[in-house]
Amino acid sequence: MPCVRAAFLARCHGPDHHCKHGAEMSKPFLRDDLVEVRNSPIHGRGLFARADIPRETLLGRVKTQPAKGNGPYVLWIDDQGEERYRVLCDLRFINHGKKPNVAYYDDLTVVALKRIKAGQELLHDYGEEWA
Repeated sequence: MPCVRAAFLARCHGPDHHCKHGAEMSKPFLRDDLVEVRNSPIHGRGLFARADIPRETLLGRVKTQPAKGNGPYVLWIDDQGEERYRVLCDLRFINHGKKPNVAYYDDLTVVALKRIKAGQELLHDYGEEWA
């Protein structure tokens, strides 16, 4: 799996924006009561809803470590690829989809964009080069 570049991350913070999904939380976490890893018909393994997930639900904050290069599960925070992190938690299993139901935000949180039914795979649009 190629790296996920910053251009694919949804931009959360404007000058006076206060995220109502709890972006002020800085410690990594995962709502494992709501999501689980399963085999994916899209690619390898995927992250799936265990239960119905309401729109705008904060699903977690990505656990990372600095990455020196590209590779599987690497997030680029800037367009130049100078700030990049290897994702260490199950949020790395969110696969690409042109009809996303979740978004990675630039504060490393993942939020449901719409209601997700139990059993559905969580998908994020990684951008045009993934089409």
